[in-house]
Amino acid sequence: MEYKVDFKNIELTGLESSPVAASLAGLRANEARYFWNKYKFEYITYSASERTKEINWLNKILKEERNLEFKSPILEVAIYEDDDIYWPDFIYQNGMIINVLYEKNRDKPKRAVGLKLCEDMEIPSELRGKFNFAHQRSKLAGSIRGSYFKLKKEWL
Repeated sequence: MEYKVDFKNIELTGLESSPVAASLAGLRANEARYFWNKYKFEYITYSASERTKEINWLNKILKEERNLEFKSPILEVAIYEDDDIYWPDFIYQNGMIINVLYEKNRDKPKRAVGLKLCEDMEIPSELRGKFNFAHQRSKLAGSIRGSYFKLKKEWL
């Protein structure tokens, strides 16, 4: 199922099974606003079942780079891609969004995994003690906690 995220009117579409659906919808809308303001990209999500190739890619990165495996299922995937950047977002049922920023054609490319937690969720047990989270305020998402790690290997 394809869904164009509206960052002006927060909707729960596709996130109903999340225990923190309202906060996660705000975080997803915040992501949509960022991609619109930076790239004029309409943030479209797809159900996880439609993007298994990308999910398998993410799971391989997480396992090999940081030995991470999450219990929470991925509900949706959004992908921004142009000639220079591949940037998928993975929206988890527990209220977390993980993205992979992967610059393709630069001498010193930025390549990192970003972790964002919505306001009403606890830090997942898989991340406790492994990451420090910075706090950011958002009109759409309330308080966002975020962290990241740089990629060591080539993944594309």
